Amino acid sequence: MSDDDRGERRLLGAVVLAVLISQVLLYPGVPDLVVALGAPAGIDAGMWFLVAEFGAFVSFAVVWGAASDALGKRVPLIVAGALGGATSYLALAAVPGLGLGFRAALVVRVVGGALTIGAFSLAITSLMDLRGGNGRNMGAAGTAIGLGAAVGSVVGGALADLDPFYPVYAGAAVLAVAGLLASTVDDSTATPGRSVEDSREDAGFRHVLSRARTTRGLLVPLAFGFVDRLTAGFFALVGVYYFQDPGTFGLSAAGAGATLALFFVPFALLQSPFGSLSDRVGRFLPVVVGSVAYGVATVGVGVAPVYPLAAGLMVLVGVCGALMAPATMALVTDLVEPEARGAAMGLFNVFGSLGFLAGFLVGGSATEAFGYTPAFLAVGGLELAIALALFPAVRALAPGEGLLGLRGDAERSTSE
Repeated sequence: MSDDDRGERRLLGAVVLAVLISQVLLYPGVPDLVVALGAPAGIDAGMWFLVAEFGAFVSFAVVWGAASDALGKRVPLIVAGALGGATSYLALAAVPGLGLGFRAALVVRVVGGALTIGAFSLAITSLMDLRGGNGRNMGAAGTAIGLGAAVGSVVGGALADLDPFYPVYAGAAVLAVAGLLASTVDDSTATPGRSVEDSREDAGFRHVLSRARTTRGLLVPLAFGFVDRLTAGFFALVGVYYFQDPGTFGLSAAGAGATLALFFVPFALLQSPFGSLSDRVGRFLPVVVGSVAYGVATVGVGVAPVYPLAAGLMVLVGVCGALMAPATMALVTDLVEPEARGAAMGLFNVFGSLGFLAGFLVGGSATEAFGYTPAFLAVGGLELAIALALFPAVRALAPGEGLLGLRGDAERSTSE
């Protein structure tokens, strides 16, 4: 691996990191920010504030990918997406002064999400283009995502306690930095594995969905990915309101942000070692047992009587998430032919984004209708239900593994 590849990997990882920081900066302060934007207090407004952006993420990720394939370059589009996203943040902060109201703020969020996802998605795609191994390149992306979420939640909470709009201004600045960093990336270091015509064909959702129908067992990791991301979206919305609610723990925005970081930090730092662990012990133990523990810990957060216990369970949720995530993605890679992996991972990410969106909608609606405890029980119970329902399917996809998921010595030595 050349020094150029290492340098490009660091730059692209920094872009992914910056985009995640800008996004998560807003989460801890959402309860006060939506009110400052003209919405009534309550989780319903916060839900639509997050759904507006993430709905645009889901809708426009493939559009940016197809555009980059048609252009034959990614860097100009990454720069455009990041700087456009920064401008949308400034526009969001200007909404109250213009007397436009919360609906206008939601429109700005949609436009901003459509722009920002270009920088995020194409930076990860550019990492995939690099030499040096897909595992290493995706490890850089995963670490940047986790650390970006951790830093954004802590800093965003502290800024929100000072002023609801400070995280918005900070997000604009960070996205501008992401655009400047991206402008220094050399597109010529990329080595796409397919022609532009083939890549455009693979970009379509109908095409990647057809891959799922023809690949045995692929719907299993897609289902896990959907529910895992649903739970993460639930924590991003409901968790913030839950920890700040005077009827539960009454934390400040900074305290809620730090509590979210208790999940994000272990989730980021443990993905690489747990991914290596899944190569040694197989996918069954991390995926199924990890999902069961994840569901139980999620329910535990919602019923914890005191904050120290809830905080400790948030750490456990992060550990379980780090155990599941790389093994689930690796299961996708295990199941498909090399030439179909790009399409399969594209579909996995579509399911994951839809899971985040569902987490906002299900979490917000359930909390509004029934309260925090039933919402935590519903989401944690869904994770448990998926793990138990797909238990036989995961076993069937890993027939060489022992009772606890451990591979036999011969298979382990072969994989190594």
